[in-house]
Amino acid sequence: MKRLLDLIKNKFFLVTVAFVIWMVFFDKNDVFSQYEYRQQLNKLKQEQGFYKTETEKVKNDLNELSSDKAKLEKFAREKYLMKKDNEDVFVILHDKKK
Repeated sequence: MKRLLDLIKNKFFLVTVAFVIWMVFFDKNDVFSQYEYRQQLNKLKQEQGFYKTETEKVKNDLNELSSDKAKLEKFAREKYLMKKDNEDVFVILHDKKK
């Protein structure tokens, strides 16, 4: 018991305990902030993977469109409602109430 009391009265021990408490709870890089940063990092890594796959899809589409004239024409007709001079375009919209 006396040894524990002497340890508690030791100024170096008290400074060390205060330092550890400060670093764990009150510092700007405390444990809770590090946990939140880790979660944010994981989320950003997932988003990075998603955007990489989307970028690859767009690159493939661009490659197809720039190499195949028929696909480019189909894309222009569907996406931008473009038409030839002697054609009429009819747009049919479906209700999504069901």
